[in-house]
Amino acid sequence: MNHSFTHVPAGAVLRLPLPTSDMEIVNGEARLTIPFAAYAGQPGLIRQTSTPLVHHILRVRAYGDHILRISFDPVDHAELESEMLNPETMPKPQALSIRQTGDQIELRDPSKRVRARFNLASIPTRQWSDLLPPGEKLFEAEWFPDAVTKVPMASYDRFAHGITDSVALGYLEQNGRIEHTLFSFQASSDERFAGTGERFAKMDLSGKTITLENDDGLGVNSRRTYKNIPFFLSSRPYGLFVHSSNRIHLSLADLSTRAAQGLVEDDSLDLFLCGGGSSASILHNYVSLTGLAPDLPTWSYGIWMSRMTYYSAEEVQQVAQRLRDEDYPCDVLHLDTGWFPTDWVCDWQFSPESFPEPASWMAGMRQQGFRITLWQTPDISEQSRVSEHAQFMGYLPRVKEKQDAGSDFSRQGILGPIDFSHPGAVQWYQNDLILPLLKLGASAIKTDFGENIPMQAEYHGLTANKLRNRYALLYQKSAFECTRSVFGEGQSLIWARAAWAGCQRYPVHWGGDAECSWEGMAATIRGGLHLGLSGFTYWSHDVPGFHGTPDFMNSWPSDNLYMRWTQLAVFSSHIRYHGCSPREPYEYPAIANRIRTWWKLRYALIPYIMEQANLSASAGLPVFRALILADEPDTSCWHIDDQYLFGNDFIVAPIMNDEGLRDVYLPAGSWIDFWTGEHITGGQWLRKLHHDLSHLPVFVREGASLPIYPEPVSCSDDMHPSKIIQITVNEGFGGLPVCRELWNAQPSPPQHSNAH
Repeated sequence: MNHSFTHVPAGAVLRLPLPTSDMEIVNGEARLTIPFAAYAGQPGLIRQTSTPLVHHILRVRAYGDHILRISFDPVDHAELESEMLNPETMPKPQALSIRQTGDQIELRDPSKRVRARFNLASIPTRQWSDLLPPGEKLFEAEWFPDAVTKVPMASYDRFAHGITDSVALGYLEQNGRIEHTLFSFQASSDERFAGTGERFAKMDLSGKTITLENDDGLGVNSRRTYKNIPFFLSSRPYGLFVHSSNRIHLSLADLSTRAAQGLVEDDSLDLFLCGGGSSASILHNYVSLTGLAPDLPTWSYGIWMSRMTYYSAEEVQQVAQRLRDEDYPCDVLHLDTGWFPTDWVCDWQFSPESFPEPASWMAGMRQQGFRITLWQTPDISEQSRVSEHAQFMGYLPRVKEKQDAGSDFSRQGILGPIDFSHPGAVQWYQNDLILPLLKLGASAIKTDFGENIPMQAEYHGLTANKLRNRYALLYQKSAFECTRSVFGEGQSLIWARAAWAGCQRYPVHWGGDAECSWEGMAATIRGGLHLGLSGFTYWSHDVPGFHGTPDFMNSWPSDNLYMRWTQLAVFSSHIRYHGCSPREPYEYPAIANRIRTWWKLRYALIPYIMEQANLSASAGLPVFRALILADEPDTSCWHIDDQYLFGNDFIVAPIMNDEGLRDVYLPAGSWIDFWTGEHITGGQWLRKLHHDLSHLPVFVREGASLPIYPEPVSCSDDMHPSKIIQITVNEGFGGLPVCRELWNAQPSPPQHSNAH
C-alpha cells in the first residue's frame, strides 16, 4: 500500500472522531461515547455536514500496571477474545475512575495514577488572517500505559485544506459497510521502531510501511515473510499489539514522519498499549497477553541433521553410523519429504518399501542416541490416501480457486489445506494423522507451510480474511498440543515456519528457505532479531542456508559459508542443518575437522543455553537478542542488525565474508574476549577485526558464571547434570580451556535408552 491510509475512494466516507465528554465507568472500564463525523474528498478531506453524526463507544481497560486496552467496535460484534490471547497469563484488570479538571478529563487507576487524558479545550489561536477557515477541533487523547510514558494520538497530522497524513482514530465506510479501521500515534523525529515479526529489513524500522500478511517468503531477501506479528516496539518506549488476524498495514514514521499509524482491514479495532519503561519489560508485558514460551527438552538443543531429503531407513542409518564413527555429536535425524510412498505426497504414513518397519527402526535409532523427526504439510494432495475422507467429512475448505504451490516443489495438485477452524478437522488431524506417528516413535513433527490459504474459499469457523494470518496459530496449536499429550510439559516441541501472534507458545520456529549466500545469512539474522523483539524466545535457521544459487538444487554452499553459518548456529537457541543438497559435515572434507570442533563446543554450551532459554522464556525475552536489549539508551544499538546478544552474557558477531573481517560494537560494560581472555571496555567500536575460519568475534560479560559441560558426548543423552561445571569470567579467565580439551577428546562409549 503506497498511498495515504486516509485515501477516500469515490462513494465512500471517512468517519473521524470529534471531542466528547460523554463517558462512564462500567465494571471498571471506561466507556466513551464519541461522535463521528463524515469526511470525503481528495486530496483534502472535507466534512460532509449534511451527513448526520454517528456515535460509537470507545472502551478503555487497564490490565495491571503497564497495559491499556483501547477497543473500538462500530458494528458491535468485535472479537474481544481469540486464540491470540492467553487468559492464563494476562494481568488482572484494574478498575478505572474518571476525574475532570477544567477542559481535561483523566482516567485514573486504583493507585490514582493517570492512565489516559482527553483534552476538550478549544484550539488555541491568535487571529490575524481570514485566508483559510478556522481549524476544526477533533478528538484528542494521550495514553499512559504505565502511568509514566506518554503516547499521544496524532489528532492533527494534516496540512491546509484538509490534506491529512494520518488520523488518530477512524474508519472507512462504503456501501453501508466498514472496509477498514485506522489509528495513529505521534512519532517524534528521533523515534525508532522494531519488531513486527520476522522482518528481513534493517533493525530500525522507522521510515518503513509494512503489510502484515503471512506469505510463503520464497527466501529471506524480500518484503515477503513467513512470520508477521502485529506488534511493534517503540523507543519512546512503548509497545503496540493490534489484536486482529486480518491484514494490517503499518506505517512507522513513513507515510507521515510524524506518526506511527495503522490501517486494519477489519470492521473493529482492538489495541493493547504496553508500557514498562524498557524494551525488556515491554516485551514481557506483551507476552503476558499472548502467552509465554514453554521450556523445551534437553535433546532439542543438540545438533539436528537433515537434507531435502533422506529416502530410506538404510540411507538414514548410513548417515547415523558415519556421524558416530567420525565423532560428530548429534541428537536428531530429520526425515523431510521423502518418507512417504511418493515423495512430497504427504499422507502421514511411511513408505512400506523404504521404511518397512518404522517402529523398530526408530527404536533402534534411539538406542544409538538419535531421535527421528518427521516433515509434513497441512495441504492435502489429490494423491494422498486421506484426501477422499477429508473432503467427505468437510475438513477441507470449499475452494473456488487453485492453490498456489509456493515452495512446494512437487507441483502436485493440492485440494486445499486442512481447515483448522473446524473442530472435527482438528480432532482428525491430531488423532488420526499425528498421534499414530508419535506413538510409533517419532519425537517431533515439522509443521511446514501454513502461510497461505485459498482466499476465495469458505471455511468452517472463520472467514478467509480472518483465518489467513491466524491459520499458523491454529495449525501449530493442534500439532503442539497433540505432541504434549504424548510427551508432557517441557518435553514437547514442533518445528514450524509460519507464525502470528501467540505462536510463540508452540516452539520452535525456524527462518525459512534462505539462500546459501552471505546475503541470505545477513537477512536470516535480521529476521531472527526482529522476531525476538516480537515475543519469540526460540528461533533457528537452516544451516548453511536452504537453497543454492544459481542452481537451486545443485549449487552447494562454499566451505567458508558452511563454516561461518555453523558458528552462527552454535550461538543460536537451536541448530539444524538442512537444505537442497547434502549438509553432513563429512561432505565438506576441507573443513570437516573444524566443524567437529564447533559441534563439540555446542554441546559444551548446552547447559548455558538451557539456563538462558528457561530464564528467557519466563521473562518473554529471546535467547537470540538484539543489542537494543543490552543497552537501550545507546542509540547505536538500534541500528545494529548483524551481531547480537546470546542470552544475557555473550556478544556474538558473525562473520559474513570470505576475508574474515568485520567491525564489532560492544555495548557499555566490561567484556572479555571468549577466546583469549582479553578485557575490553564497552561503549566502543572495534574496527577491522580479523578471524580465520576457526573463530569469530565472541565476547562474554565480565562477571558472568557460565555453566559448561566439560566432557565430550555423542549426544545429549550422555550428559549428566552432576558433571556440569561453572566457569566464572573474571580477571583470571584466560579463554575457554575446557573447550580446548574437548576439541581433542573422544567421547565415552554411548549408553542410550529408548526413553523419549
